[in-house]
Formats: sequence, C-alpha cells, structure tokens
Amino acid sequence: MDKMRDVALLVGRILLALMFVVAGWGKIGGYAGTQGYMEAMGVPGALLPLVILLELGGGLAIMLGLFTRSIAVLMAGFTLMAAFLFHYQPAEQMQMLMFMKNVSVAGGFLVLAAAGAGAFSVDGRLGKCW
Repeated sequence: MDKMRDVALLVGRILLALMFVVAGWGKIGGYAGTQGYMEAMGVPGALLPLVILLELGGGLAIMLGLFTRSIAVLMAGFTLMAAFLFHYQPAEQMQMLMFMKNVSVAGGFLVLAAAGAGAFSVDGRLGKCW
C-alpha cells in the first residue's frame, strides 16, 4: 500500500506541476507579451521574473519533490492570487472556468503540502519533511 501511495504522489506531483513548468518556460519566450498582459490587468510587469521563477523553479521543485511542503503552500497561494487577479470575471464563462481550475489546482497543492512528497522524491531520499 505504501508503494502505491508513493507512486500516486510521484505521478500527482508531476501532473500538478507540469502546467506551471510549461507556463513558466513560455513566459520566457513571450516575455514582452506576458509583461504587457500583466500590466493591462493592473499587475506590475516588473513582477514577471518572480512569476517565472515561481512557475518554472517551483514547478520543477514539486516534480522533483524538493522542499515539497513549503513550495506547495507557495504555489497554492500564487495560484489563488492568479485566479482572483486574472480570471474572476463572473460575466465570462471561460474565465470563470479558468478561475475554478485555479481554485482546484490550489486545493491539489494544499493536499500535497499535507501529504508530503512521498518516498520517490528528493525530500524522501534526504529524509526531510519541508
């Protein structure tokens, strides 16, 4: 049963973080466009390097199971902020779907923070519980 749990945590970490790794990498290639979109939504474009660091670096850390509990809490907070800043538009069905997706992903990160990374992780190998 423990092995099944650890495999599920590994696969879950990868699936949960994949979107953020891809998005962070895409923001590097589309830096100016992303910065303009952020500013149009009232978010300072100067924050983009931090967004990229959190999405790409945090996503990779979650995939590897490195500092999992701490990073998962940060990612949950980031995802909820993004939900409210960019997607909470009740008059637009697609934006509300994106809002609910972000809320659900934040919930997944909180579950991961509670469960930890499992044995198949850097945290597990080091015997750490971040």
